Amino acid sequence: MGDVLLRSYYTRHMRLNYHTGIATLVQLFVMTLLILVNGVESVASSCTSDSGNCTDAIFVSVVFFIVTGLWFGGIWVLGFAAQDRRSRKLAYLLIVTELAVILVASFNARNYPNTLSLVTSLVDIALAAWVIILAFKLSRAGGGRIMPGKRGRQRRSHRAANRFD
Repeated sequence: MGDVLLRSYYTRHMRLNYHTGIATLVQLFVMTLLILVNGVESVASSCTSDSGNCTDAIFVSVVFFIVTGLWFGGIWVLGFAAQDRRSRKLAYLLIVTELAVILVASFNARNYPNTLSLVTSLVDIALAAWVIILAFKLSRAGGGRIMPGKRGRQRRSHRAANRFD
């Protein structure tokens, strides 16, 4: 019974060891949603203020949304390619792009205009760190399967199995 529960736990929780494609897809959805909410909030605050630059704020927000959506979409494609091919080079490229995301998000977190922007930057950093960990595990596997421990699953030798005979 315990073995069945352990295998069930392993298949549910440890399966994301090398699924960089799923992690980057989650990152794409979450960041697109947060950036959209940030853009709407920015446009709303700009249009209600006395400055009256509502059309400029809308234009800048739409362009920013498109550019960041394309960036995270490219990261998603890269994450799926690294997962599908189990390539070290693609995993390293994914790590470098996620480090760039962390660099920009940490700059945004230090210079945040409101709490929503700070939360967006912190979520961005956390998701990028998650993808980096998965990509690092993928690169260490060297094109093979990722095992849960250092040495992976070991078979018992014939001599050890019959030791008490």
